[in-house]
Amino acid sequence: MNFEVSHALDWVNRINEKIQDNKGELTSLDQAIGDGDHGINMSRGFQEAVNKISGEDYSDVSGVWKDIATTLMSKVGGASGPLYGTVFLKMSTAVKGVENIDSQTFSSALKEAVSGIKQRGKAEAGEKTMLDVWEPLADKMSEVQDFDRQLILDTARSSMESTKDLVATKGRAAYLKERSKGHIDPGAMSSYYVFEALADCIKGDE
Repeated sequence: MNFEVSHALDWVNRINEKIQDNKGELTSLDQAIGDGDHGINMSRGFQEAVNKISGEDYSDVSGVWKDIATTLMSKVGGASGPLYGTVFLKMSTAVKGVENIDSQTFSSALKEAVSGIKQRGKAEAGEKTMLDVWEPLADKMSEVQDFDRQLILDTARSSMESTKDLVATKGRAAYLKERSKGHIDPGAMSSYYVFEALADCIKGDE
């Protein structure tokens, strides 16, 4: 399959639904090791993103992702707005002018998003951040020739769960040092919902 404008719109709507449904859980995770506002920020940001793209007429996926990026950057507080905004901006730039976005093109866009997270968040894998979900997923997707729904789901879930045993060295959670262990990173959890939504949107096309 190719990832088209209809998929991009569906993806964001599904992300928003999952974030709204799990806002309380994201807040609880962030109260344990962060500022406690991740659920609120994410729910506001993705609702605004959905509002922005609703009723718009897009000719390409790049345009959808660019509008999501600028909305998240302007409407979401804390670290998550700039980081998620960077993700969609990098992906938008990666597919600009590309008519047929196959799985390899999509995984290349994800790799650009990973570079953006590293640059913006000054983060590396293993530091208990959203990067610990995005990087393994980008790597796994680059190894297959088509959109593999189960691979996306399994990789996102196991990567998210693996943050529980990590000691945070970035952000507010880093102040807790060893005490940050035993908690799933809120950014990794919201990233899991992003990719669960992607898997759902691919399933709808099967």
